[in-house]
Amino acid sequence: LIEALNLVEKEKGISKEVLIEAIESALSSAYKKDQRGNSNIKVELNPETGDFHIYAYKEVVIEVEEETSEINLAEAKSKDPLYNEGDMVEFEIFPKEFGRIAAQTAKQIVVQRIREAERSLIYDEFSSRVDDVITGTIRRFEQKTVYIDLGKTEAILPPHEQIPGEHFEQGARIKAYLVEVKKGSKGPQIILSRAKNGLLKRLLEFEVPEIQEGIVEIKSVARVQMIVRELKGEKIDVILWDEDPAKFITRALSPAKVCEVKLLYSKKSSIVVVPDNQLSLAIGKEGQNARLAARLTGWRIDIKSETQAEEAK
Repeated sequence: LIEALNLVEKEKGISKEVLIEAIESALSSAYKKDQRGNSNIKVELNPETGDFHIYAYKEVVIEVEEETSEINLAEAKSKDPLYNEGDMVEFEIFPKEFGRIAAQTAKQIVVQRIREAERSLIYDEFSSRVDDVITGTIRRFEQKTVYIDLGKTEAILPPHEQIPGEHFEQGARIKAYLVEVKKGSKGPQIILSRAKNGLLKRLLEFEVPEIQEGIVEIKSVARVQMIVRELKGEKIDVILWDEDPAKFITRALSPAKVCEVKLLYSKKSSIVVVPDNQLSLAIGKEGQNARLAARLTGWRIDIKSETQAEEAK
């Protein structure tokens, strides 16, 4: 047993002392149930030899009412004259069949603690990688949820974190953004995303040296779906950030030309005036360009042509 505990400590990083305490506690509980009498039971495991010692404790009383947990004063003093009423007298006991119970219980406890420690290590490892991109292998599907093998554990890619229309093949390698790690009864639950803006931001950081070195900083990201191979051919526009909201909004609406930007700071709203022939370009198909510019800048954007602006005046 001690050799096994030393091996577990070395390979799994679980303290031998922690395992011994857990085994002692479990054996005490097991023996109490087996005896169905004295609840004052203590099991000690010798950390050097692996030997078990079981001790029962009885309270010193004047008149015994419960023999399994009490001893009268005269008998206690025959063992040691220093005992007084209320003291606890220790007896080592040698129950039959306890070796078998001890072996089964010790095995269960060690296996349980190993499992708990492994789950804890996995949780700590992946919790430190939240907001990062990780690579895994697509293993299986349950309805629309994709299960991804990360080597030590499995992660899930829920339907709402997938790119609409994206196809997955079993056994294929996939990059995904680590959104969250939750503690569960069966171990850590690792949730991935292919739709979060964080994925695009991390991919750009990996591919652009200036971003890695801190020369260029990504201030915000907005996109329709999810450079090129990973994003399934989606086009990317890179906009130069500016602390002046009017300039930032103007750049966010490119390639459309902007004549004027009026800002209403109290509502974080803006009116953008563009040439008549630039209106449809600035708004985009079904309003897509305007919506992306608003998401990117954080400002509400109302786009008007020069003619519309004059009529409004």
